[in-house]
Amino acid sequence: MSFLKKLFGGGSSAASSTRTASHNGFTIEARPYREAGQFQTAGVVWKDVDGERKEHRFVRADRFASEADAADHALFKGKQIVDQLGEAIFKN
Repeated sequence: MSFLKKLFGGGSSAASSTRTASHNGFTIEARPYREAGQFQTAGVVWKDVDGERKEHRFVRADRFASEADAADHALFKGKQIVDQLGEAIFKN
């Protein structure tokens, strides 16, 4: 449960800075967090749809020794999500 708090802003060891990338009309934010001495790959893919911000949060099993490496990988995974699913990521 603690990793959910960290991902959604409740943990104190959340990433200190957010890196972003634009890809096919979506914005991808890398949000790695410290877990078990490493940085967990996590992020948010979002897009404004009809004036409303739609978000898809993701966490992957990949962990890295550095926050920068985890952020790079999160941006890569976010782009994969966009390429594979497009706006379908916002459907429940």
